[in-house]
Amino acid sequence: MATPTEQQDKKGFLNFIEKWGNRLPDPFFIFVYLAVFVVLLSWLVSSLGTTVVHPGTGEELAIQSIVSGEGIRYILAETINNFTGFAPLGLVLVMMLGIGLAERVGLMETAIKKSILNAPKSLITYAVIFTGIMGNLASDAAFILVPPLAAMVFASVGRHPLAGLAAGFAGTGAGFTANILITGTDALLSGISTEAARTIDDTMVVTPVDNWYFMSASVIVMAIVGAIITEKLVEPRLGKYTGKADNSFEPVTKQENKGLLNAVIAGAVYIGLIALLLFFPGSPVRNEDGGIIPSPFLSGIVPIILFFFITVAVAYGITVKKITESKDIPAYMGDAIKDMSGYIVLIFAAAQFISYFNWSNLGIWLAVNSAEFLTSINMTGLPVMVGFSVLAALLNLLIFSGSAQWALMAPIFIPMFMLLDYHPAFVQLAFRIADSSTNIITPLNPYILIVLAFMREYDKKAGLGTLISLMLPYSLIFFGVWLVMMIIFALTGLPIGPGISLRM
Repeated sequence: MATPTEQQDKKGFLNFIEKWGNRLPDPFFIFVYLAVFVVLLSWLVSSLGTTVVHPGTGEELAIQSIVSGEGIRYILAETINNFTGFAPLGLVLVMMLGIGLAERVGLMETAIKKSILNAPKSLITYAVIFTGIMGNLASDAAFILVPPLAAMVFASVGRHPLAGLAAGFAGTGAGFTANILITGTDALLSGISTEAARTIDDTMVVTPVDNWYFMSASVIVMAIVGAIITEKLVEPRLGKYTGKADNSFEPVTKQENKGLLNAVIAGAVYIGLIALLLFFPGSPVRNEDGGIIPSPFLSGIVPIILFFFITVAVAYGITVKKITESKDIPAYMGDAIKDMSGYIVLIFAAAQFISYFNWSNLGIWLAVNSAEFLTSINMTGLPVMVGFSVLAALLNLLIFSGSAQWALMAPIFIPMFMLLDYHPAFVQLAFRIADSSTNIITPLNPYILIVLAFMREYDKKAGLGTLISLMLPYSLIFFGVWLVMMIIFALTGLPIGPGISLRM
């Protein structure tokens, strides 16, 4: 039986990353420690009489010490407001009501299986990568569903199952940030970006659609790139598979097919009604000039997306009899929100850290000084954005949670880049492509162990090094291609979202 090249050396760089990365505290405590650090730093910098001129208002601001009477009063008065008023919290929970309902009734699973199982043999690789990328609609559930299903499909047509598993994991993990539809990731990251951007401009809003054009194009590009990597690099290295594989899987039933059709019809009707509302003369969801950018339609995109997912989920659920009475709908939604409990706890700590950082004026002070330094060395063009993206990719090897990492980086880098005239949504984009590309090679990814277990069904000797060696080409090439795409969008002025380009 042909097996991948084994890389079990415990002294390798990846094992070093795994060893030290595992020693990091839980992200919740990272934010707690950072909040304490900000408290102490604010006291130190304030005691030096440090001030900074706000670039937007021209007002001279003093660094405020949190270790003061005013600071203590702020903590006591604003702790709850910091949490409940944190923009990403409401955005993500609202999105999960709809997406979670669709996942609970089985719509996501059926759509993924249908996409892969019905693909022509010549297009299976493309279908696997495409489905994996689009699978982030089902959030982390796609990590568990797509790779093993892809392995079985590859085995069923006489191809190496580990190549299928690698392709499925690459699409799901490295392509996690891309999608043709607006997902919970868009809502989560844009909320954090908005909070950070308001350090400089309190009217700035980063919406969930601000990266939409770029991410939609990325789905097609990465599906093609991922398929080429699989067929030209990964599969030839694996050789011919001679082992025995269990190719059995549950096909899509007639009832599920009918449910999927009804969901598509319901979704099309819903989109038609929204289009009618949008293009109706004097529409209330257009701006005063009759335009769409900006407009109430874009600022209210989250509830529009929420009702879309509820519509298609209910249509599917009723058809397959997962929804038999009205109380089933809130019950499924409640189950979806339960899965967000860890995120809610994390956000409590992250919200306090970001709030302390902003209230003390440390954020604006650091941003202004960093921007002035970069300007003094004439590093204000695209290279600095590329450098930021590389830094984000390296940090993702130690902090797997994208939301946690962005909550750490956004308060520092968004204000800094805004002072260099970069749009915060473009900074967010540079982060997203880095974070997504390295998802599949960080040992801190909890789903790596699950994928490794699936891998051992076909190769008993497979280890972490085996998996990393398979995924590294996807990670490096995806990131490289994404950087090229980002540079092309920036240089040509192509919008990355409705009305959004490189500069503000």
